[in-house]
Amino acid sequence: MSERRKATETGGNERMAALISNASALRAVASAVEGTIGPKGLDTMLVDRFGDVVVTNDGCTILERMEATHPAAKMLINVARAQQEEIGDGTTTATIMASALVQAGLDMVADGVPVPRLIEGVRVGAKAAIETLERSARPVAGLDDPLLLRVAHTAGRGHEDIAMLAVDAAKLVGMDNLLDPAFRLRDAIVAQEGARNEVFMGVIVKKGRHNRHMPASAVPARILVLDDALQPEKLDDEALATERGIERHLSLQEEFERNLRRLVACGVNVILVDRGLADIAEDVLTDAGVMVATRVSWRDLRRVAEHTGARPVKRSWLARSAGEIEKVLGRAERVYEDEKLSEIRIVGGRGKPMATIVVGAATSDVVGERERIAHDAVSAVQAAVRGGVVPGGGAAEIAAARRLAAVRQEVKGMAAYGVDCVVAALKRPLAQIVQNAGYNPLEKVEEALVAQSARGSDSLAVNCDTGEIADMLALGVVDPAPVKLYALRAAAEVGEAVLRIDRIVKKREDNVGEAKEADT
Repeated sequence: MSERRKATETGGNERMAALISNASALRAVASAVEGTIGPKGLDTMLVDRFGDVVVTNDGCTILERMEATHPAAKMLINVARAQQEEIGDGTTTATIMASALVQAGLDMVADGVPVPRLIEGVRVGAKAAIETLERSARPVAGLDDPLLLRVAHTAGRGHEDIAMLAVDAAKLVGMDNLLDPAFRLRDAIVAQEGARNEVFMGVIVKKGRHNRHMPASAVPARILVLDDALQPEKLDDEALATERGIERHLSLQEEFERNLRRLVACGVNVILVDRGLADIAEDVLTDAGVMVATRVSWRDLRRVAEHTGARPVKRSWLARSAGEIEKVLGRAERVYEDEKLSEIRIVGGRGKPMATIVVGAATSDVVGERERIAHDAVSAVQAAVRGGVVPGGGAAEIAAARRLAAVRQEVKGMAAYGVDCVVAALKRPLAQIVQNAGYNPLEKVEEALVAQSARGSDSLAVNCDTGEIADMLALGVVDPAPVKLYALRAAAEVGEAVLRIDRIVKKREDNVGEAKEADT
């Protein structure tokens, strides 16, 4: 055997070994979440080395918390995480589609299809499928459109109470906020044990008042948001050891107290503090009837500032004049403490309209899962408002797969096999949904394909309760179009990236190399 032929065979073996390894890693990741998709999907139990357990049906949570060391697995998880950050839903769909695409690509390469031709076809197929999904999107006719509740119901895994909360919150914040790219309705969710479901215009600070002697409410409220500690400037021990240092310390204490009394004179009756509270500040403000909450998270401080029109300041600002202090204060109709839940609610702020979605849970064990369900439902509602809806239950993907049959005829040469890889990815969501419902995926996917072709409809899929072909729109099973589009793009990008990997080479540790150079 010639040296050139040996090198060629060795290179081919390494290429297949890399592709097999990467495909197996993606398959392992997909297997962790595929059992959760669809109305009959089940839960996954995550267990860490300390025995802590999380039981969830949320694909993103599973992907973020599962142990993954393979580079290809990490690549897929990162893409799913990006989808969750951008859209808030659809990570499971993106994951199983990416795995199916790569597995189909592996089979094609094993049969002799060149990777460059395969990638060419994947690009053509993904582009055509995306265009098909875009054309099939139905716009939402305002915030009173019944489709929004169906979207929330589907994304919220059938929890009617959470679906209604999501729609009510969308109506409360309004269309302009929902269409704002910087606005994320899911940030308004608060899940609490023992709370009742509700949506209100205002924000929650997850802290109670600093002591029980401070007032439990302020009506109306003038609010100072302090991104700092509420305490006088401190001197070091060395300075305090001198007489001059002690005089300086006493002077700072007096100046701090004067500043506090100036705040009270300005009408400040609520102060939210990022860090701690000095004893002298607690005494002065308690006597003056000011409500103070300390060690408030930056997230809560930011939301309060936006809702009330306050401007977060440092403690040095306290020395400013009354007129300057007035400019940074926030205002609200009412601030009060819910003693049962140990939280402060700020209602009717004069700044940006902000809604809070309170999701109640009976026990601490289900708080996290209820919050994850609400995140999916709320994110789906906002995505539907922005980009419309498509038939759910895998119907939209099957319709796109049918469209690719015509596209394949127009593709020259072996690139057509790349289109087949995209078709395999598009069929996978429905196949997994019906498999989770206890039906034969091969049989049901084929039935859906035939039914859609015969009736000229893109909304036909499988009713998971009966196993019969049904119209998903008539059943109210709809998904946000942006979720499906992002999932398909993500799957195609991951698939192409993995198929392009020619071999896996272990990278040297840079610090080891530096250490060796230092030794020499």
